[in-house]
Amino acid sequence: MSNAPERSLGFAGASNFRDLGGYAGTGGLPVRWRRLFRSDHLAGLTPQDADTFRRLGVTRVFDFRGVEERAAVPYELPGVTQHALTIEPTVVQRMKDLLDAGEAITPARTVELMQLTYRGFVHDNADRFAELFAHLLADDAPLVFHCTAGKDRTGFAAAMILLALDVPRPVVMRDYLLTNQLYRMPAPHDSRAPREVLQVLWRVQEDFLNAALDIVEQEDGGVRGYLSRELRVGEPERRRLQALYLAS
Repeated sequence: MSNAPERSLGFAGASNFRDLGGYAGTGGLPVRWRRLFRSDHLAGLTPQDADTFRRLGVTRVFDFRGVEERAAVPYELPGVTQHALTIEPTVVQRMKDLLDAGEAITPARTVELMQLTYRGFVHDNADRFAELFAHLLADDAPLVFHCTAGKDRTGFAAAMILLALDVPRPVVMRDYLLTNQLYRMPAPHDSRAPREVLQVLWRVQEDFLNAALDIVEQEDGGVRGYLSRELRVGEPERRRLQALYLAS
């Protein structure tokens, strides 16, 4: 791995932009570098970032942001096709509703809200993740998928891709937690939320992703059952993913 590319691209305008390459998957074969990227939103790319992005050869972007999120912070990238895989955000609105009702928001309550959101990804938003996998199966042209912060909707998608490629769950979790090293929190939008709550909201915890993966285990019999029944990725599709995205 000493000659491996950098996982984080170090973009000034997208701090959580990183490569899923290099992790050992099926039969110990590594995930191919410079094919699968995950990120926060791409509207803040600097000219230097955009030049680096262009040289990556990315031709397709998959945006999990909600309708209003995309409208508020749009972007265009030359030669790149954008696909909207809309998953509306829920945590911030739930927190706002609680604050408006005069209820106190604690870090523990915020963790519960985050776990609720992740459980919702598994079945409520399965069609959006299935669409992403359909594009992954179509060809291996470099792509990036993202949401606003690149940590929750994007984090679940990245976990399912790596698990489909037989990357071990502890390794998948380590990739997920890299957000805490890379992502730069935005300025707070609602001053009523205490800083310790924002630290939960804008970071990731094992408990968040585990809340989703536990549902996958309990209700779908594990990752392969979930991939097949909910994401339309059966064994033939998994083999194709491995052929496309694992280095031989």
